[in-house]
Amino acid sequence: MKCHSKNNMFNATKYNFRRGNAVRMLESSMWSSVWNIVGTALAVYVILIILIAVFQSHFIFFPERRIMATPKLMQLPFEEAAFVTEDNVILSGWFIPREDSKGVILFCHGNAGNISHRLDSINIFYRLGLTVFIFDYRGYGRSRGRITEEGTYRDAEAAWRYLVRIKEYPANEIIIFGRSLGGAIATRLAKHHKSKGLIIESTFTSVPDMAATLYPYLPIRLLSRYRYKAIDSIRKVRSPILVIHSRNDEIIPFSHGQKLFEAAGNPKKFLEISGTHNEGFLTSGKHYTIGLRSFIEKLSN
Repeated sequence: MKCHSKNNMFNATKYNFRRGNAVRMLESSMWSSVWNIVGTALAVYVILIILIAVFQSHFIFFPERRIMATPKLMQLPFEEAAFVTEDNVILSGWFIPREDSKGVILFCHGNAGNISHRLDSINIFYRLGLTVFIFDYRGYGRSRGRITEEGTYRDAEAAWRYLVRIKEYPANEIIIFGRSLGGAIATRLAKHHKSKGLIIESTFTSVPDMAATLYPYLPIRLLSRYRYKAIDSIRKVRSPILVIHSRNDEIIPFSHGQKLFEAAGNPKKFLEISGTHNEGFLTSGKHYTIGLRSFIEKLSN
């Protein structure tokens, strides 16, 4: 009996030992899997940071070289314009003259496509009684060069000089307009030149602010090489300002337009439209054009 009891104790001890080993092996395997998952996730996170850091320009600029159509499609008269920046880059644009115009719009377009994708907007401004001058940034359309943030600022300055020196428009007849990324460029230009007015549409406060909204899980403010700080520039604009934004904008939050308006000095006006980022000015129809006309007419009084 004693011997049998000892064997039972020995077997129980052996069983517990094996069971303990199995539990430890299972725990070790589980922790190994956890660390593999953590390591993989960390590696993916680091790779994503590197990709964003290296290829930032591909997240911001989407230029197209091919000119799809000209203002002739809208039965508008126009002139091909070629002019040179201060760093000797040749740019291309269209000058669409209007007799008895109420002024001239200097049009800074968004980050995608080229001037040929803005025919609807050109037509709207023309029908509102304005001469229109629209140009492509370097690297877009027929403009030469490689696009950079500083380059876009120089391009807008060159467009301003073209209107003032070549076309001989006084500053108080030039309305600077910018949509989306172009709004940041237009605001920077208006900061340096007192114009007849500034209109910005569907514009962000800055690239870091916008990127932080899109990628809240990344240290994007530290990574961003691009600034486009419209929120800083608009505080120094001395011309009347119209801010246009849609609550339905799926790309640039409505709050960005509100913050730009709050930062702007007087006189200023906010025009709320509806529709998506790229089509709001069309889907808003008469509400959009009536708002523009009201602002433009006040500038002429």
